[in-house]
Amino acid sequence: MGADATDAADADGAAATAGAERRRTARVRWAAGTAVVLALLFAGAAAVASAREDGVAPGATSAPSADSTDAGFARDMAVHHQQAVEMSFIVRDRTEDEDVRRLAYDIANTQANQRGMLLGWLDLWGLPKVATGEESPMAWMDGDGDAHGHAHDADHPDGDGGGALMPGMASRPELERLGRLDGRPAEVFFLQLMTDHHKSGVAMAEACAARCGVPVEKRLAQGMVEGQQSELGLMRDLLTERGAKPRD
Repeated sequence: MGADATDAADADGAAATAGAERRRTARVRWAAGTAVVLALLFAGAAAVASAREDGVAPGATSAPSADSTDAGFARDMAVHHQQAVEMSFIVRDRTEDEDVRRLAYDIANTQANQRGMLLGWLDLWGLPKVATGEESPMAWMDGDGDAHGHAHDADHPDGDGGGALMPGMASRPELERLGRLDGRPAEVFFLQLMTDHHKSGVAMAEACAARCGVPVEKRLAQGMVEGQQSELGLMRDLLTERGAKPRD
């Protein structure tokens, strides 16, 4: 074998090794994220049952008000989670890739479960599940700024013209585009959209973990931070494997 052929074989071997290492890293990150997810799922019933012990039963003096951080986070994160579930179901039918389908299934199950808990607490508190009056999404964050979760106007070129969208949420045209893609293009676009979604979700959850007053909700928010940060690492690796990266 000539020197050129040997160099080419070495290069191919190095590329294959690098690819295998990235896949191994992705599997490790996914396993870590799954452990967090399972912990949250098993804790879900206990969290709801402990809500009354934490003073959140209807009529309790410590139940949050409709304009509180606790209620605002529960309402807005329920909406945020619903779109993540929607995007996950879309990509599940647009790709055969096992890693992406597993991630989508994981996100859909986890966030649907958490959304049910958030809406259940609003019921316990006797509060509406949607914002009323002139209150805009993310008003509960008290001027933390766009980078930490305030809504932006949907009447921008990528928006749907339907009013305010919370940060990180995909516009209707983006969801429609995701539904038209197949295979690797669908995987990349889903991973980019979900990366944006998770980044804003982490900022929202960090704000609740720091400022919410209901202990069980603060614990759930901290679990969201840890779970979604792990999934962000996995999505970054999956994008790298596909020769792509998160959007600016």
